[in-house]
This record gives sequence, structure tokens and C-alpha cells, in this order.
Amino acid sequence: MQDETGTTGAGQATYTRRNLALYDLIVLGVSNRFIWRCPTPRLVEHYDRHVSANHLDVGVGTGYFLDHCHFPTDRPRLMLFDLNTNSLAHTARRVRRYRPQIQQTDVLQPLAMDLPPFASIAINYLLHCLPGPMAHKARVFDHLRPLMAPGAVIFGSTILAGGVTRSPLATRLMAFYNAKGIFDNTRDTLESLESLELALTSRFGRVELEVEGCVAKFAAGEPASRVEPSAIRCCG
Repeated sequence: MQDETGTTGAGQATYTRRNLALYDLIVLGVSNRFIWRCPTPRLVEHYDRHVSANHLDVGVGTGYFLDHCHFPTDRPRLMLFDLNTNSLAHTARRVRRYRPQIQQTDVLQPLAMDLPPFASIAINYLLHCLPGPMAHKARVFDHLRPLMAPGAVIFGSTILAGGVTRSPLATRLMAFYNAKGIFDNTRDTLESLESLELALTSRFGRVELEVEGCVAKFAAGEPASRVEPSAIRCCG
């Protein structure tokens, strides 16, 4: 685990070409359903509720969710941010039908770029890989908010380490990932969701949080966005 002055380097370094080839099967096929107890189709549904025709995806992984979600148009404007060039290349190939733009970016740092704003921004399965406590990770919202158009929504999900029911296998796997620096979420507990909720409500007009298994799903935006009033809901 890194301290709160750390970088995103260790968390993103695991996304080698070999690991990207296995990620969908191991993480999205097995871990989500049987270990984190939030099946991948539930995360696709979360995308479908919030993704727009003018979308920025941050921390793209393998591009699975962009490949499987339902954009409201056949030709969305799609931008990809990631620190890992393997993930960017893999995802860009996978969703090449959308002609995505790509940018190698560390969102824990201020973003020195001039881009037209987006109607939706996703940071899916990113926060649990970032260093430091939740309040420190929340800097990403400050860096991304200037890229949000009026009425835009920012959404995503993150894996929690405490305050949720974890099987012995989930506990061991999470400890392994933290020891390797893939995760940095030992302080990300159900109680720490108050820090996430505060980070969102202090920056945005409307917020929703839902916990399913070990996973917290969130969405936030100005009052004109498509999210519900602030609430934390647990299911499963």
C-alpha cells in the first residue's frame, strides 16, 4: 500500500498485454460474480443508466464496458484517459467502431488540456487502485469536473475492503492485491463512503450511492443530470 503522496503507477502497472488478455475472464467473469458479489452485468446496467453520446472514460481497463454498454447513438464522441498505454491501445482497438480519441493521463494530477466538455464521465473500478485514503483519491473529481458540460454526470464503481460482508476468499484476494500494489483500498470501508459522499455532495448538486456485495456504485451531477437525490443504498 502506498501513502497518500503516492502515484497511480503501481495500480496501473499490472495491465500488461498478457494480463489484459486474461482480465475479462478472471476479473469480470469470475471475481465480480463470485468474490466481490457484484456481477458484471450489474455494472453494465450502471453504465447504461448514465452513459451519453458525448463520453469520457477514465481508467479504461480492457474496454469491456464501453464495448457492452448501449450508447444512445451509433456514433458517440468517445475519449479515453488512462496512464497505461497498453490499456489505451487494447481498448481503442476493441471499440474502434466508435473512433475513440486517446490520451495518456494521470488523473491524480491537474489536467493541463483544453477539450470540449463531456456529458458523461466514467471512472469505473479506478478509485480502489489509487493511493491514499478516500479524501485524497477524491482529487480526481476536482481534476475532472472542469471537463463536465452543464447537466453532465460522473459515475463509476469501486471495491470496498471493510464494512461489507466478505468471504474468506475475498479477504485473502484483496490482501494479496494490496500487498502487490494493484489495489490500495485497505482504508476504503463502508464507513469511508461518508468521505466519498461528502466529496461528491460538496462538488455536485445530486448524488447517488449504492453498495452491492463489496462494490460501491456511484453517480453525481448537477441538478439537471439523470441521477437521483443523494442516498446510500445497500443491496446484497
